Amino acid sequence: MVNKELFEALALLEKEKGIPVEYMIDQIKRAIVVACKNLYGNENVDIVMDPEKNTFNVKLIKTVVEEVEDESAEIALADAKQISKRAAVGKELGIPLDPKKFGRIAVSASKNVIHGGIRDGEKGQALREFQSKYKELLTATVERIDPKTGNATLKFGKAEAILPKSEQIADEVLTEGEHIKVYVVDVKVGDRGPRAIISRTHPDFVRKMFETEVPEIFDGIVEIKSISREAGSRTKMAVISNDPEVDAVGACIGTRGARVNAIVEELCGEKIDIIVYDEDPEKFIAASLSPANVLSVQLAEDGSKACRVTVPDGQLSLAIGNKGQNARLAAKLTGWKIDIRPESGFFGEDTED
Repeated sequence: MVNKELFEALALLEKEKGIPVEYMIDQIKRAIVVACKNLYGNENVDIVMDPEKNTFNVKLIKTVVEEVEDESAEIALADAKQISKRAAVGKELGIPLDPKKFGRIAVSASKNVIHGGIRDGEKGQALREFQSKYKELLTATVERIDPKTGNATLKFGKAEAILPKSEQIADEVLTEGEHIKVYVVDVKVGDRGPRAIISRTHPDFVRKMFETEVPEIFDGIVEIKSISREAGSRTKMAVISNDPEVDAVGACIGTRGARVNAIVEELCGEKIDIIVYDEDPEKFIAASLSPANVLSVQLAEDGSKACRVTVPDGQLSLAIGNKGQNARLAAKLTGWKIDIRPESGFFGEDTED
């Protein structure tokens, strides 16, 4: 049986959906087996589908017998001889079927299985796309934005993912058709298929941005030791150079700030403090409170990761930051609880943060 139209349709589906023709053919064969079982009570079927020759042959396999006791699985010798002169008792015979005559049940079963197979194929392809970008950046197109929730549907390749409003940078306004970068935090597989957990607020979004923009980080010459972030407002990042001739902070900033500015633009103007990591906790903590100057760092004697930091009276507000942000980010960056005190010992404001 020649069915050029069928194979052309499958080729078009492969092109548009990215689902291999071989996969869809396998699903069609399964559908035909189900249809034959429903129509003839026999699922012993020989199916040959050749996309290159555009041939589609279906044969119901029955055993040749002298006297038929089970019509679904047997055929009388006299009837078998009309199909093949070589038919003999005890041998199996393929009885050609015309798929067009399967009836509505067969067509319905075929459609259901084929459509299900296509959906499974799409899910599998989406999973592969998600997994290839796991814990990486991807560039996606904003397809649509939910006016009620603010959630954005993004498309990359043939897959879609939802960027919740909570994972969008504060105050950023996304527009349909816009190309944006997101970070794939995780990939989950549920009843409805694979789902990518994506974010623009995750600290590793900034990390991956720097890996992309700064060759020294990508090559391992400069290493990002830690990041703390309040998306849309400020990020602190500690870096260290594994080559004494390479300035870690300078590499991240770039000539005339070109590298860091490109990242700041993607982050909607978010401020980025880049400091040098130091194994000495006192030096690291002091640097983390940049842009404030630190006079001294006193570590807790009990061995707990707590410390008291002294700053000039005039820089107390700078060290603490607006609503405590600078101190809070420094604590997250270093992993230490930081108690900031003015040099005079007198507080003009609440410094407990």
